[in-house]
Amino acid sequence: MSAAYVRKMYGVPAKRGMRIICDGNPGVITSFDGQYVRVRFDGMKYPVRCHPTWEMTYLTEPAS
Repeated sequence: MSAAYVRKMYGVPAKRGMRIICDGNPGVITSFDGQYVRVRFDGMKYPVRCHPTWEMTYLTEPAS
């Protein structure tokens, strides 16, 4: 599964590099893991897996 799958199935604008807020914590989408997005939260060293709709707010388009 890929970013296109996540966007289509959940109707979200998720893209690698996009800033998000998940459960009140800001971060950046780093990749996709099956039906999930991998997010590196600000101040953390490694990304974690998050559901693309649970408490997720998409903020900006990814950097070019």
